[in-house]
Amino acid sequence: MTLFTDLGFQWDRAAIPKAMPTHSIKRVCFRFHRMLPEFVWDASVLEGNPFTFPEVKTLLDGVTVGGRKISDQEQILNLADSSKYLLSLVQQERFALDKVTFCNLHRIVARNEALEWGVFRGEGEETHYTPDAALGEKGRYTPLSTVAGAPELNRVFAAGTRALAGQVDNAFERGCAFFLFGALQQFFFDGNKRTSRFMMNGVLMSNGIDAISVPAQRAGDFNEKMVHFYTSKDATEMMAFLVECHPGAQ
Repeated sequence: MTLFTDLGFQWDRAAIPKAMPTHSIKRVCFRFHRMLPEFVWDASVLEGNPFTFPEVKTLLDGVTVGGRKISDQEQILNLADSSKYLLSLVQQERFALDKVTFCNLHRIVARNEALEWGVFRGEGEETHYTPDAALGEKGRYTPLSTVAGAPELNRVFAAGTRALAGQVDNAFERGCAFFLFGALQQFFFDGNKRTSRFMMNGVLMSNGIDAISVPAQRAGDFNEKMVHFYTSKDATEMMAFLVECHPGAQ
């Protein structure tokens, strides 16, 4: 199965909904814009950010919140700026499932947080450090090594996106698969899941499907299922979870 080989994981394709509710691009963008504070807060909770929902709304209204770390505040603002950038891409029909878009989003998402931002691991000044992900009692997950110029990461990205474009007609499935692809391959030093979820939502909204936000109250479920995904390379459970998080399934 070329698709699964190129992505590095598999899933039960028969379990994916054949069709999700679709709307006009204008309609899905309006919903995303209206729910932006909630989307930002949900994403921040997944990162362990202590900001409350009212504090996120206050910060997005341009008012600073006392007693919070500058780094936590900046993470919130980066998520908001990334959301607005993604929204503009979709509205202007300029969103693409490509490296340029991926890196441009990461440049905002991980600004002043990741070791480097806006480039794949190995394409910047750091060419040796390879990050890994903590999986609790399951140990750690280590992706492809960081190598100068990132030749293997670029090959994997090109093969994966080509497979998604050529073999996955279902836009919902394609978007969710890209999120898991980016999370697994760890193209950047940090911010991979956040950036990959933005790409997922870019695919969804560009096809008239509402964006997905993992609810803050389901952060535990999300983390547990992501650990299983990293260890098994089977995305069936995560795909089902993303379906559950979509407003069209409620």
